[in-house]
Amino acid sequence: MLSAVLDSVIAVLLVCKATTSQYSSNQCSWKGSGLTHSTHSRDVEQVYLRCSEGSLEWLYPTGALRVNLRTNIALPHKDLTVCIKPYKDSKGSNIYLEKAGDLKLLVAEEDYIPNKVYCFGMDQGALFIQATPQMDISRKITVFQYELFKDRTVADLRNAPASCRPCNDMEVLLAACTSDLVVRGSIRSVSHDQRQKESRIDIFADKIYRQKKKTFQTIGKSGKWLGHIKTPLQCGVKEGEGDFLFTGSMHFGEIQLGCAPRYKDFRRIYKEARDKGENPCELSTD
Repeated sequence: MLSAVLDSVIAVLLVCKATTSQYSSNQCSWKGSGLTHSTHSRDVEQVYLRCSEGSLEWLYPTGALRVNLRTNIALPHKDLTVCIKPYKDSKGSNIYLEKAGDLKLLVAEEDYIPNKVYCFGMDQGALFIQATPQMDISRKITVFQYELFKDRTVADLRNAPASCRPCNDMEVLLAACTSDLVVRGSIRSVSHDQRQKESRIDIFADKIYRQKKKTFQTIGKSGKWLGHIKTPLQCGVKEGEGDFLFTGSMHFGEIQLGCAPRYKDFRRIYKEARDKGENPCELSTD
């Protein structure tokens, strides 16, 4: 069955003309409708995305999309990894990798798992999104977020052993200076989601050093902030008392936990580096 589908898709790819009715260029995100394919159901539409992150939303999928990523990261394609994260209710298509007319299934419609991230090397090909046969397309929508990473970043994000291990002193300093989120605070609670394979750490923060987006919100006039960070379930994070320096990176709209030393240990590490003139940035540790 899959072989027949692949043969059909390859035939579509090789013989169909590309439609330009929804041509999208110089954008981070794309939104379109398959209804424009109503008289040309075998058309392949070319979509161009030129950012390191964004989204694609395809209403009423019919025909196919070929997604061309033109990154603004100055690295060869072989050194970049693309990750996509389908939305919870994404339906109506299969997603392939296409290179030189050959297709490789990345994720089938029936295999979509909410919050699961699918990654591939950018040199493996372009995303080719093929609508699946539907009796009624009115309730179908294919939508996902995408991000481009350097290979090492993806390994740290997706590889549980790498992201779970304790950080060494230099990694702590770099995380404190470069992370999207850096806060001092304590753990309010920890919850685990077995289906999503992730843990959520709710945090009371006393000090915000940096946050890329307003992940943490103030609690009335208390002078404290409340927010949360996600981490892989495999890390086995538990509640702990005392203050920590929490760092994290923003991926797909969520903060993923980075280094999180106890605050007293961070102060010691930072002071030793500052005394040697080796601190990569200036931070207040009062």
